[in-house]
Amino acid sequence: MFAGKRPTNLGVKDGRLLPCPGTPNCVCSYDTDAVHAIVPLTYSGEASEAIAQLKQIIQAMERTTIITEASDYLYAEFKSKLMGFVDDVEFYVDPTAKVIHVRSASRLGKSDLGVNRNRIELIREKLKTPIA
Repeated sequence: MFAGKRPTNLGVKDGRLLPCPGTPNCVCSYDTDAVHAIVPLTYSGEASEAIAQLKQIIQAMERTTIITEASDYLYAEFKSKLMGFVDDVEFYVDPTAKVIHVRSASRLGKSDLGVNRNRIELIREKLKTPIA
């Protein structure tokens, strides 16, 4: 119902994900202001293992579709249950720093009631738990 149009400017540009817009419905590990900043995800082991585990975590979450997948990048859409709002969520692996940079942004509206930040923190917790 409230999906909006898929952005055409997402992805990695100059080795970085896009910063958040001025609205408070976005978090990004490259941003530094209190509203938008979030710590990147960390991992141990190989980058390929981390991205594979991340993909499994995302696929196990409800109303999620992986749109783009590469060896160092994932882009997924997350749809809200009630109204069908769509959030665009990106992950970019930096193997040198052993982190996965994140950007999670609502397509429509201004406030997300903390949904984007909470989603990334949930993924962070799941990434710390080895998949059996």
